[in-house]
Order: sequence, then C-alpha cells, then structure tokens
Amino acid sequence: MTNPKRTTLYIGVTNDLQRRLEERADNEGQRQTFAGRYFCNHFVHWEEFGDINQAIAREKELKGWRRQKKDALIASTNPDWRDLTNEIMA
Repeated sequence: MTNPKRTTLYIGVTNDLQRRLEERADNEGQRQTFAGRYFCNHFVHWEEFGDINQAIAREKELKGWRRQKKDALIASTNPDWRDLTNEIMA
C-alpha cells in the first residue's frame, strides 16, 4: 500500500485481504496507526500464498529491500500504480 503521493510504502500480511482493506479505509488519517498517519490507503500490489510461513518470510524479504527495488516490483505488475482496491472488493 502507498499514499497518494507514493512517498511511503506499507507492507503487511493478512489472512483476510478484504477485511484489511476496509480497516485501512476506516483508519485513514488516524495517527495511532502507521497507515493512517501516512495515508497509506492506495492498494498497489499483492501476492498470495498458501502457507502463512511463506507469506511472513516474503514480507520480511520485501521490508529488507531498497525502495528502488520495491518500486520496480510494483511497476512490474502495476505500471501505473493504480489503486487495486475496487478489484479486490468486487
């Protein structure tokens, strides 16, 4: 997830993507949460895993990457950085 100006990225794991996207929308602007504080409510990339341990390992891997590499990953599947929320919520 990112903010409207694409200056901040949020990476996380969830077992219920729709619920998590709803929570992000509800938390917008709320300073007690990272995504709320930085307005990270634009859903631009996701990966699906069948095993939670693989998902957690991938999250840790991505968090260790430099910003340029993260940007390239997003652009490889979503070159315009479109907000994909409506596609997931449909």
